[in-house]
Amino acid sequence: MANLTLSVDEDLLRRARIRALERGTTVNALVRDYLETFVGPDEVRRALDKIAEITERSQASSGPGGRRWRRDDVYE
Repeated sequence: MANLTLSVDEDLLRRARIRALERGTTVNALVRDYLETFVGPDEVRRALDKIAEITERSQASSGPGGRRWRRDDVYE
């Protein structure tokens, strides 16, 4: 795991440490969790990119007027 050095206002860091302590965690863990949320899971990103690629290449169509489903059609 890599180390990261940040410059943070002392009062901000003090308040973050207090809030982290109240939540039973550390500022380090909070920053790590935030970064993981910020970049998103790699697996999900790859899957979404793959879906976007497939839909761009797809020739599927509902026809010129689109498909209109009726409730009875769905149940048949």
